[in-house]
Amino acid sequence: MARPLSIDEDELLSRLASVFRDLGYEGASLAALSEGAGLQKASLYHRFPGGKQQMADEVLAAAIGWFGENVLAPLKQGGEPKTRIAAAARRLDDFYSGGRKACLLNMLSSPRSADGPFSPAIRSSFEALIDAFSRVAREAGHAPKAARRRAERAVMLMQGSLVLSRGLGSGEPFRAFLSALPDDLLGEAA
Repeated sequence: MARPLSIDEDELLSRLASVFRDLGYEGASLAALSEGAGLQKASLYHRFPGGKQQMADEVLAAAIGWFGENVLAPLKQGGEPKTRIAAAARRLDDFYSGGRKACLLNMLSSPRSADGPFSPAIRSSFEALIDAFSRVAREAGHAPKAARRRAERAVMLMQGSLVLSRGLGSGEPFRAFLSALPDDLLGEAA
């Protein structure tokens, strides 16, 4: 009979995600991952025989799944664009803990190569968010190219506000981004 897990899978992935968000992939040593998870290294290897790569893959897959259900899906639903953007902003606020948590996609990006092990998932995640924001901007009356520019700008502002929030030790830049998001995306359609 298998020994019961000392920590459930969602909690384990959440703890590992915190380590990757804080240290990045390169900086997340097995010792740091073990400490963050609250498990011995042997237990981590038992659960993740593929090592750190598998841990990061599973953390990223869980984060992308959560993001899809909680941010992208509401943007794709019917209803007023401003209401949908506001709902997505609330969920972004939760996901990034008011700007206190770094972007996992950024922290897993390879500093040495555009084709790191997570590049396809990261690229596809950013594209999905840009597409969802762009779709809502088009529904609000913006031409396709203008909607795409607004969506890309919103994602750039989101990423920049997360970096600035972390660097300043204050969630204010991220909160300012969230507050301005509906107007930045929807604004006045030409």
